[in-house]
Amino acid sequence: MGFHEFSSPYDWSRIASYKRTAKAAFGGMIDLSVGSPVDPVPDSVRKALAISSNDPNAYGYPVTAGTADLRDAIHEWFAAARNVDLRAIGADVVPTVGSKEGVALMASLLHFGEGDVVVQPKVSYPTYEIGTQLAGAQTLKVDDVADADSWKDVPGVKAVWVNSPCNPTGEVLSAERMAGIVRAARAIGAVVLSDECYALMQWEDDVAEADADTLASTPCALRADVCGGSAEGVLVLYSLSKQSNMAGYRTALIAGDRSLIGPMAAYRKQIGQIIPGPVQAAMAAGLRDFDAVKTQHARYQERLGMLVSALRAYGYCTDMPQGALYVWVKAKSGDCWEDLRQLAEIGIVASPGEFYGAPEYLRFSATASDAAIASAAERLAR
Repeated sequence: MGFHEFSSPYDWSRIASYKRTAKAAFGGMIDLSVGSPVDPVPDSVRKALAISSNDPNAYGYPVTAGTADLRDAIHEWFAAARNVDLRAIGADVVPTVGSKEGVALMASLLHFGEGDVVVQPKVSYPTYEIGTQLAGAQTLKVDDVADADSWKDVPGVKAVWVNSPCNPTGEVLSAERMAGIVRAARAIGAVVLSDECYALMQWEDDVAEADADTLASTPCALRADVCGGSAEGVLVLYSLSKQSNMAGYRTALIAGDRSLIGPMAAYRKQIGQIIPGPVQAAMAAGLRDFDAVKTQHARYQERLGMLVSALRAYGYCTDMPQGALYVWVKAKSGDCWEDLRQLAEIGIVASPGEFYGAPEYLRFSATASDAAIASAAERLAR
């Protein structure tokens, strides 16, 4: 069968003309569009990469399912950061070459195809839909995946995408709402696909500032009170791209139902979707370096606060997001492209909401330097 064709408005070349305008503005361009990290990779990660550069997992073929040390680090991280005991709930893990390929290949690895339906939020990360299309399956977009009545009786539903904290809106789902999704999906034999890549990036004051010595986390789909003490039919995706500034390392993972993870790992081995050996060591170090994650958390919290205040001064109606790294605002003109044109004239580039299914919105990323965010704030306040 092979990959099927796909179609998507998610094409960054569409904002090239706005970038040209922004570059010509006084002071140059401030790019708040793509959510690409700009801060240093933690020292612990770089040291681990260097030390492991001549290990057997480097000069020999790397382990698809991850080294014993990496697998231990993943289990430790879930226990310490997500309050999840993977072994107790019957879960397995497999590292992935970044989270995007995990998302894009998910429907294909689960053998979905013609007649199968994958549910996703109407406003969401575009690769959910692209991955479903690549498998030849059908997408069902709903306003709120936690409203199970909108999808549980639809024929052919095989999986439900959950994204909390959400890219682009920042919405965080409560444990109760996530548990409802899991129950409804299991009742019809569907898999819950929970994209939790921003799980450690939440901003509600009573949570983000609760305890400086711990990592606050949004509810995990594999947490006992959400999954009912069993990983059956649940897969969680996570990435180190944002928590540890490791986007270029391509370090991510899938954890959950071992009956699903096992075959996935076997397929991944055959097609060579394997994290390089030294990068596996770096990933383990990143998962264990909570201090670096806290430092990055503080950076993003400050930048988001500054960006929110500046966007309000410019005339947007917005508040601090519940989670993730973006400020999601309704276009003042009613059309994302017109707002993009006006912003480009003062040198600022955002993401068009059309990329995420909402052409009347824009997304501003806080993954820019302190100096860039401060400069953007100054221009927006003029």
